[in-house]
Amino acid sequence: MKTYSPKPQDIERRWYVIDASGAVLGRLSSQVAAILRGKHKPIFAPHADTGDHVIVINAKDVQLTGGKEAKKFAYRHSGYPGGLTATQYTRLLSEKPSFAVEKAIKGMLPKNRLGRAMAKKLQVYAGAEHPHGAQKPQPLKLGQMPGWDGLPEPVTKLEMTVKTKPEPAKPAAKRSTAKRGTAKPPAKSTAKSTAKSTAKKQPASKSAAAKRSTAKRASAKPATAKSPARRAKKEE
Repeated sequence: MKTYSPKPQDIERRWYVIDASGAVLGRLSSQVAAILRGKHKPIFAPHADTGDHVIVINAKDVQLTGGKEAKKFAYRHSGYPGGLTATQYTRLLSEKPSFAVEKAIKGMLPKNRLGRAMAKKLQVYAGAEHPHGAQKPQPLKLGQMPGWDGLPEPVTKLEMTVKTKPEPAKPAAKRSTAKRGTAKPPAKSTAKSTAKSTAKKQPASKSAAAKRSTAKRASAKPATAKSPARRAKKEE
Protein backbone atom coordinates (compact mmCIF):
# COMPACT_ATOMS: atom_id res chain seq x y z
CA MET A 1 0.00 0.00 0.00
CA LYS A 2 1.35 3.43 -0.93
CA THR A 3 2.10 5.99 1.77
CA TYR A 4 -0.41 8.83 1.73
CA SER A 5 0.96 12.35 1.37
CA PRO A 6 -1.34 15.33 2.02
CA LYS A 7 -2.12 17.56 -0.95
CA PRO A 8 -3.38 21.16 -0.92
CA GLN A 9 -6.88 20.10 -2.04
CA ASP A 10 -7.14 17.69 0.91
CA ILE A 11 -6.35 20.33 3.58
CA GLU A 12 -9.32 22.08 5.16
CA ARG A 13 -8.67 25.08 7.42
CA ARG A 14 -10.97 25.59 10.39
CA TRP A 15 -11.09 28.20 13.14
CA TYR A 16 -11.12 27.51 16.90
CA VAL A 17 -11.30 29.73 20.00
CA ILE A 18 -9.59 28.80 23.28
CA ASP A 19 -10.23 30.68 26.50
CA ALA A 20 -6.95 30.96 28.43
CA SER A 21 -8.44 32.22 31.71
CA GLY A 22 -6.95 30.17 34.57
CA ALA A 23 -4.87 28.01 32.19
CA VAL A 24 -1.26 27.01 32.76
CA LEU A 25 1.01 28.55 30.14
CA GLY A 26 2.84 25.33 29.24
CA ARG A 27 -0.31 23.18 28.92
CA LEU A 28 -2.05 25.85 26.86
CA SER A 29 0.86 26.38 24.47
CA SER A 30 1.35 22.63 23.85
CA GLN A 31 -2.33 22.21 22.93
CA VAL A 32 -2.36 25.23 20.62
CA ALA A 33 0.91 24.18 18.93
CA ALA A 34 -0.52 20.71 18.20
CA ILE A 35 -3.59 22.25 16.53
CA LEU A 36 -1.45 24.66 14.50
CA ARG A 37 0.68 21.79 13.23
CA GLY A 38 -2.35 19.62 12.44
CA LYS A 39 -1.42 16.71 14.70
CA HIS A 40 -5.12 16.12 15.47
CA LYS A 41 -5.76 15.12 11.83
CA PRO A 42 -5.17 11.66 10.35
CA ILE A 43 -3.45 13.28 7.33
CA PHE A 44 -0.74 14.88 9.47
CA ALA A 45 2.71 15.01 7.89
CA PRO A 46 5.76 16.68 9.44
CA HIS A 47 6.74 18.26 6.11
CA ALA A 48 3.35 19.93 5.42
CA ASP A 49 1.24 22.58 7.13
CA THR A 50 -2.07 20.76 7.75
CA GLY A 51 -3.10 22.71 10.86
CA ASP A 52 -6.02 25.01 11.62
CA HIS A 53 -6.40 28.60 12.82
CA VAL A 54 -6.42 29.20 16.60
CA ILE A 55 -7.65 32.26 18.50
CA VAL A 56 -6.54 32.60 22.13
CA ILE A 57 -8.53 35.03 24.29
CA ASN A 58 -8.03 36.22 27.90
CA ALA A 59 -4.26 35.84 27.69
CA LYS A 60 -3.90 38.16 30.71
CA ASP A 61 -5.30 35.41 32.98
CA VAL A 62 -2.58 32.85 32.15
CA GLN A 63 -0.77 31.38 35.16
CA LEU A 64 2.64 29.89 35.89
CA THR A 65 3.17 27.11 38.48
CA GLY A 66 6.02 26.42 40.90
CA GLY A 67 6.87 30.08 41.47
CA LYS A 68 8.17 30.52 37.93
CA GLU A 69 6.89 34.11 37.78
CA ALA A 70 9.99 35.25 39.67
CA LYS A 71 12.40 32.59 38.37
CA LYS A 72 11.63 32.66 34.66
CA PHE A 73 13.01 35.40 32.38
CA ALA A 74 12.42 36.40 28.76
CA TYR A 75 15.70 37.27 27.06
CA ARG A 76 16.32 39.63 24.15
CA HIS A 77 19.60 40.72 22.54
CA SER A 78 20.06 43.87 20.47
CA GLY A 79 23.02 42.46 18.52
CA TYR A 80 25.62 44.77 20.10
CA PRO A 81 28.10 43.84 22.84
CA GLY A 82 26.39 44.00 26.22
CA GLY A 83 22.95 44.34 24.58
CA LEU A 84 21.28 41.46 26.48
CA THR A 85 18.07 42.34 28.33
CA ALA A 86 16.16 40.02 30.66
CA THR A 87 12.51 40.60 31.59
CA GLN A 88 10.93 38.83 34.53
CA TYR A 89 7.67 37.00 33.74
CA THR A 90 5.74 38.79 36.44
CA ARG A 91 6.39 42.04 34.57
CA LEU A 92 5.93 40.44 31.13
CA LEU A 93 2.51 38.96 32.02
CA SER A 94 1.32 42.24 33.45
CA GLU A 95 2.52 44.44 30.57
CA LYS A 96 2.49 42.14 27.50
CA PRO A 97 0.45 39.00 28.22
CA SER A 98 -0.25 38.30 24.53
CA PHE A 99 3.50 38.40 23.76
CA ALA A 100 4.21 35.90 26.55
CA VAL A 101 1.65 33.44 25.18
CA GLU A 102 2.89 33.85 21.59
CA LYS A 103 6.49 33.32 22.68
CA ALA A 104 5.62 30.07 24.46
CA ILE A 105 3.60 28.71 21.51
CA LYS A 106 6.16 29.65 18.86
CA GLY A 107 8.85 27.93 20.92
CA MET A 108 7.02 24.62 20.33
CA LEU A 109 6.80 25.01 16.54
CA PRO A 110 9.49 24.06 13.98
CA LYS A 111 12.30 26.61 13.63
CA ASN A 112 12.10 27.05 9.84
CA ARG A 113 9.86 28.58 7.18
CA LEU A 114 7.25 25.88 7.85
CA GLY A 115 7.05 26.91 11.50
CA ARG A 116 6.74 30.57 10.52
CA ALA A 117 3.83 29.72 8.23
CA MET A 118 2.14 27.85 11.08
CA ALA A 119 2.64 30.79 13.45
CA LYS A 120 0.71 33.05 11.06
CA LYS A 121 -2.45 31.10 11.90
CA LEU A 122 -2.21 32.10 15.57
CA GLN A 123 -4.12 35.08 16.99
CA VAL A 124 -3.69 36.01 20.69
CA TYR A 125 -5.71 38.70 22.49
CA ALA A 126 -5.37 39.87 26.08
CA GLY A 127 -9.13 40.43 26.47
CA ALA A 128 -12.24 38.41 25.70
CA GLU A 129 -13.05 40.12 22.39
CA HIS A 130 -11.67 39.32 18.95
CA PRO A 131 -12.46 40.62 15.42
CA HIS A 132 -12.77 37.16 13.81
CA GLY A 133 -16.51 36.63 14.13
CA ALA A 134 -16.93 36.37 10.35
CA GLN A 135 -14.91 33.13 10.33
CA LYS A 136 -17.39 31.56 12.83
CA PRO A 137 -14.76 29.94 15.09
CA GLN A 138 -15.72 26.94 17.22
CA PRO A 139 -15.00 27.09 20.97
CA LEU A 140 -12.59 24.58 22.47
CA LYS A 141 -11.97 23.75 26.11
CA LEU A 142 -8.57 23.23 27.66
CA GLY A 143 -7.35 19.71 26.99
CA GLN A 144 -9.96 19.13 24.25
CA MET A 145 -8.69 18.28 20.78
CA PRO A 146 -11.02 19.00 17.84
CA GLY A 147 -12.49 16.15 15.85
CA TRP A 148 -11.91 15.92 12.15
CA ASP A 149 -13.82 13.79 9.63
CA GLY A 150 -12.39 15.10 6.40
CA LEU A 151 -10.53 12.01 5.23
CA PRO A 152 -9.92 12.00 1.48
CA GLU A 153 -11.97 9.46 -0.47
CA PRO A 154 -9.94 6.53 -1.81
CA VAL A 155 -9.56 6.39 -5.58
CA THR A 156 -10.64 3.07 -7.12
CA LYS A 157 -8.90 1.31 -9.99
CA LEU A 158 -11.76 2.06 -12.37
CA GLU A 159 -11.48 5.80 -11.69
CA MET A 160 -7.73 5.62 -12.23
CA THR A 161 -8.19 3.88 -15.58
CA VAL A 162 -10.80 6.42 -16.66
CA LYS A 163 -8.52 9.32 -15.72
CA THR A 164 -5.45 7.80 -17.39
CA LYS A 165 -7.30 6.58 -20.52
CA PRO A 166 -5.76 8.27 -23.59
CA GLU A 167 -7.95 10.28 -25.91
CA PRO A 168 -8.85 8.70 -29.27
CA ALA A 169 -6.56 9.71 -32.12
CA LYS A 170 -7.99 11.74 -34.98
CA PRO A 171 -8.59 9.83 -38.27
CA ALA A 172 -5.91 10.23 -40.91
CA ALA A 173 -8.47 10.57 -43.73
CA LYS A 174 -9.23 14.13 -42.77
CA ARG A 175 -5.58 15.06 -42.98
CA SER A 176 -5.24 13.50 -46.50
CA THR A 177 -8.32 15.33 -47.75
CA ALA A 178 -6.98 18.55 -46.34
CA LYS A 179 -3.70 18.03 -48.17
CA ARG A 180 -5.51 17.24 -51.43
CA GLY A 181 -7.61 20.36 -51.08
CA THR A 182 -4.49 22.45 -50.75
CA ALA A 183 -2.91 20.75 -53.82
CA LYS A 184 -5.67 21.84 -56.23
CA PRO A 185 -4.67 25.50 -56.74
CA PRO A 186 -1.38 24.65 -58.55
CA ALA A 187 -3.43 23.04 -61.39
CA LYS A 188 -5.13 26.40 -62.04
CA SER A 189 -1.76 28.08 -62.16
CA THR A 190 -0.56 25.63 -64.85
CA ALA A 191 -3.66 26.31 -66.94
CA LYS A 192 -3.01 30.02 -66.69
CA SER A 193 0.61 29.54 -67.72
CA THR A 194 -0.37 27.52 -70.80
CA ALA A 195 -2.92 30.18 -71.80
CA LYS A 196 -0.26 32.88 -71.45
CA SER A 197 2.22 30.88 -73.51
CA THR A 198 -0.30 30.40 -76.33
CA ALA A 199 -1.20 34.09 -76.21
CA LYS A 200 2.46 34.98 -76.57
CA LYS A 201 2.97 32.60 -79.52
CA GLN A 202 0.04 34.02 -81.52
CA PRO A 203 1.60 37.46 -82.19
CA ALA A 204 4.74 35.76 -83.51
CA SER A 205 2.76 33.83 -86.15
CA LYS A 206 0.91 36.97 -87.21
CA SER A 207 4.15 38.88 -87.65
CA ALA A 208 5.57 36.11 -89.83
CA ALA A 209 2.48 36.17 -92.06
CA ALA A 210 2.73 39.96 -92.39
CA LYS A 211 6.37 39.70 -93.48
CA ARG A 212 5.48 37.16 -96.12
CA SER A 213 2.70 39.38 -97.52
CA THR A 214 5.03 42.41 -97.72
CA ALA A 215 7.67 40.31 -99.50
CA LYS A 216 5.16 39.20 -102.12
CA ARG A 217 4.05 42.77 -102.71
CA ALA A 218 7.65 43.91 -103.13
CA SER A 219 8.27 41.18 -105.69
CA ALA A 220 5.09 42.05 -107.57
CA LYS A 221 6.00 45.74 -108.09
CA PRO A 222 8.66 45.27 -110.79
CA ALA A 223 6.20 43.32 -112.89
CA THR A 224 3.76 46.18 -112.88
CA ALA A 225 6.59 48.59 -113.84
CA LYS A 226 7.48 46.58 -117.00
CA SER A 227 3.96 46.45 -118.30
CA PRO A 228 3.80 50.12 -119.62
CA ALA A 229 7.10 49.73 -121.52
CA ARG A 230 5.85 46.61 -123.29
CA ARG A 231 2.65 48.35 -124.22
CA ALA A 232 4.64 51.25 -125.77
CA LYS A 233 6.72 48.81 -127.89
CA LYS A 234 3.61 47.08 -129.12
CA GLU A 235 2.06 50.37 -130.13
CA GLU A 236 5.11 51.29 -132.16
